[in-house]
Amino acid sequence: MNWIDRLEKKYRKYSIPNLMTYIVGITGLVFLISNFLDTTGTFIEKIALYPSAVMKGEVWRLITYIFIPPSSSPIFIIFALYFYYLIGTTLEHEWGSFRFNLYYLLGMIGATAAALITGYADNIYLNLSLFLAFAYLYPDFEILLFFILPIKIKYLTYINWIFIIVGVLFGPLSSKAAAIASLINYFIFFGKDIFIDFKHRNHAYNKKKNFKEKAKVIPLTRKCTVCGITPEDDPNMEFRFCSECEGLHCYCMNHIKNHEHIKSSKAE
Repeated sequence: MNWIDRLEKKYRKYSIPNLMTYIVGITGLVFLISNFLDTTGTFIEKIALYPSAVMKGEVWRLITYIFIPPSSSPIFIIFALYFYYLIGTTLEHEWGSFRFNLYYLLGMIGATAAALITGYADNIYLNLSLFLAFAYLYPDFEILLFFILPIKIKYLTYINWIFIIVGVLFGPLSSKAAAIASLINYFIFFGKDIFIDFKHRNHAYNKKKNFKEKAKVIPLTRKCTVCGITPEDDPNMEFRFCSECEGLHCYCMNHIKNHEHIKSSKAE
């Protein structure tokens, strides 16, 4: 991502170190205010992202909505904030402050775009994009589900993708827009790698499938293509078919790793 490298070189000095620490800390403060000090029950409404209110001069909403707690449950909020802190600080350690700031900023831009379309947006999908980035980089990281059951984070990712897809397919317009727009950062950072990985997997699958199909119709004669040895010549010799060669070519163990791969005239 050369354009990110150029941005980092030019604007690195403006990045905010330990950004997730501030976000988690302020979110915790908002939770305390809204649950214990807000006698009118309108505090969250005053910081939520409503474009109509922003147009009236309440520009703080463009920032403050990211601090809205994901739950009013004290137990859940402790777990959620700890988890946000864990994934946020880990991503910053992996990328550096600038790239993490950029990833989060792109997510905010997506959420704001969704708000302009629907009239409202929250930070659910924005925070989810952090989780997806963490899971992509550390798929085998284990967490204790309900503080008891160890589970690899890649399995939770499947559940989150289902949640996103259901929101896009069956949710209201606000959910559709938020789900799509807030994940722009994820696909900007990982889209190319995901496409390349999918392409390689598809190529390997097709190659293996073609090899098996050929094996069904072509007799598998065990005779070394290089030296001509057969099981009758040496009953203890093992034979392998090379998947890199065009067609089905068998080699003894002395030549399976030491031969020139046979290619068709078209490939040459």
